[in-house]
Amino acid sequence: MLCRPRAALSLALAAILSVAAVSARAQPVDLRFGNPARFLPQSGEALYADICQGCHMPGGVGAAGAGSYPALARNPRLASAAYPLFLVINGRKGMPPFGDLLTDQQAAAVVNYVRTHFGNEFADEATAADAKAARK
Repeated sequence: MLCRPRAALSLALAAILSVAAVSARAQPVDLRFGNPARFLPQSGEALYADICQGCHMPGGVGAAGAGSYPALARNPRLASAAYPLFLVINGRKGMPPFGDLLTDQQAAAVVNYVRTHFGNEFADEATAADAKAARK
């Protein structure tokens, strides 16, 4: 019988620690206005690490298995910033939309990061105004 309280305590502690880890990255949510939680990182690199590389992998090499996650490395489809901005904000097919979780500046930052790393060398930058225009 002593084993169950310890297990319950361990589960409760794990839940508290995971909530604390998420809370440390998220901005405060103002529920009066129904604002969704927003990611705290502002750099494209941090945003990629937090929300993109789980599917697109470190180095943007993509993956196949239970799903197909396209490679972002050396990807000519990223030549126009409008295409990845639209996908990040609105999603498409298996990619979920992140528009409710990212500010316009954050969406532009992660797109600019991907377009200038992993063997991609696209010089023009996406702006917050471009991200705003990509929203439905």
